Amino acid sequence: MLQNRRFGRFLGKIRRVAPLALLDTVVLVLAYIAVYSVRTTSAITGLTEQGFEFAALAIMVMVVCLFVAGGYNRLWARTSGHDVTVLVNGVILASAVLIPLDFFWRPRPVPLSVVFVGNGMALMGFVAVRYRSRLISGLSWRWRAIWHREFPQPGTRVLIVGAGDAGQVTAWRLKHRTPDHEHRYEVVGYADDDPAKLHMYIEGCPVLGTRADIPELVRKHNVELIVIAIHRISGADFRAMLAECEKTSARIQLVPDLFAQIDTKKGVPALRDVRAEDLLGRQSVDWHKGVDASPVSGKVILVTGAAGSIGAELCRQLLRYQPTRLIMLDNNESGLHDLVTELLDEQTKAVLVPYLADVTQRPALNRLFAQFRPQVVFHSAAYKHVPMLQYHPIEAVRVNIGGTQQVAGLARDFGAERFVLISTDKAVHPTNVMGASKRLCELLMHALAQQPGNRTLFTSVRFGNVLGSRGSVVPTFSRQIDRGGPVTVTDPEMMRYFMTIPEAVNLVIHAACITTGDDLFMLQMGEEVRIIELAERLIRLRGLRPHTDIAIVITGVRPGEKLREQLHAEFEAMLPTIHPSIVQLASQCNGLQPTSFNDQLTALFTQGFAEGEDPLDVLAGLIALGEREMAFGE
Repeated sequence: MLQNRRFGRFLGKIRRVAPLALLDTVVLVLAYIAVYSVRTTSAITGLTEQGFEFAALAIMVMVVCLFVAGGYNRLWARTSGHDVTVLVNGVILASAVLIPLDFFWRPRPVPLSVVFVGNGMALMGFVAVRYRSRLISGLSWRWRAIWHREFPQPGTRVLIVGAGDAGQVTAWRLKHRTPDHEHRYEVVGYADDDPAKLHMYIEGCPVLGTRADIPELVRKHNVELIVIAIHRISGADFRAMLAECEKTSARIQLVPDLFAQIDTKKGVPALRDVRAEDLLGRQSVDWHKGVDASPVSGKVILVTGAAGSIGAELCRQLLRYQPTRLIMLDNNESGLHDLVTELLDEQTKAVLVPYLADVTQRPALNRLFAQFRPQVVFHSAAYKHVPMLQYHPIEAVRVNIGGTQQVAGLARDFGAERFVLISTDKAVHPTNVMGASKRLCELLMHALAQQPGNRTLFTSVRFGNVLGSRGSVVPTFSRQIDRGGPVTVTDPEMMRYFMTIPEAVNLVIHAACITTGDDLFMLQMGEEVRIIELAERLIRLRGLRPHTDIAIVITGVRPGEKLREQLHAEFEAMLPTIHPSIVQLASQCNGLQPTSFNDQLTALFTQGFAEGEDPLDVLAGLIALGEREMAFGE
């Protein structure tokens, strides 16, 4: 049976090779006849018996050498012109066999010049046979242009920024699109800052200039589309490059990460529009080699707020660490269903545990902890919209503070190994109810860590805005631009820190692994982004003009908002960790007992605000009490 299969594969290979080998035989014979007729003034009649024998041998040697060189195992219609070297190598190898053979054969069957020149002419024929579709296509449109005045529609003229691997692949993909594609592209060249590449050719296209030359290159070469093909670029460099591109009238698109296209199970387009995430730079989301992943590997893990932006991404990334159970808790039934549908497959069906409950429901949480006994808890469930919580402060207390107190207390009681609170930069010197509630949650982590007999490693991870979440301005801006405007910005001086959701979640998981308990970590968020500039850039990237095509309206700062957020307070010292993007904030003396703070926090959760009290004042008083009892700032 095995021999029959091997024989079948062999016959299949012969059937594939035979037509092209036959064409190569015809090309070689015609090349030898043409050269021999010029050399001896008689094409075939002048050939001796040895000449015919040599010709037959030359055919056999040439086909074998082309086969060895790889001339018969390529789809030539989809192959780059660089693979002509395969044919060159095959012809050189055949010549290395035939020339000595002809030289020492007595009487000499054919003149040496016939072998030399004939093989050279045959090489051109081999190339023409293999790239015949491109030759026919080129001749076809020229014939129609000359005799019928039918000229091909001009393609979109493209300038590729980046002459590295990604740029080369992009040029090949754009240049070799099949005729049935709706759009054609003409790559005029590259822009690259590497001086060694200037005026060199890649995929037949020249490197025309540097980043600073982009506006002039677009004007000079009538470029309609700029394609950025650079990966692993910092946010500052990307924005500087984008600023040069935006000086032109050309559209701007990006090439998705080549390795992302390889890794993903979904189709990835050859080009895509610039997204807000790109303005932050393309940071890799992978594991830092200096961090031990065992604290989150093979564990029973609970993620609260699993249907939210951060919670859902936590669930996606935590599956990489092969949890024995991944409990996804949320009170959003539709969102939880959608997440389970997304993640469920043959490998995960025994791992995923959707749990529909509210973090303030003590009985439901009790049942969860008693049944599954989670070892690692990521607490991302929270209300987060600043203006909404200003109007409903009791809900901020109930969910953000009370929910955290419930889940964290049960994690301690049931012996969870680690508890990670997702915090926010709004917790620093809070001026709104939402930020104050999260600051109290940070203090609660410290209070629980200080309790006698506690074995759970409580930690908080603080970071700023994440792009693409339901609370982010970017989806709002996109919807407003789609409607034709206006785009609403609260204040021209409003600035925020931003990070992509996958990057933030990746760092949160790292923080969970490096904590030793009673830690407050801060994620390095990079540079602040001015919100009005972000809005203007998103408008320009749609090919529109801010303040002209799309109006920008200043609406005024909303209740509780700051113009600028801080990632840490003045009394919080920043200490480096093993991960370069995670900083530990040190601000307390350990060993103190925050008993009064715990009592008052519980009272607030159970009793709410008294009539006439200012919620923010009450929360600020509790924060002051907690920081005083736990010696923050000493």
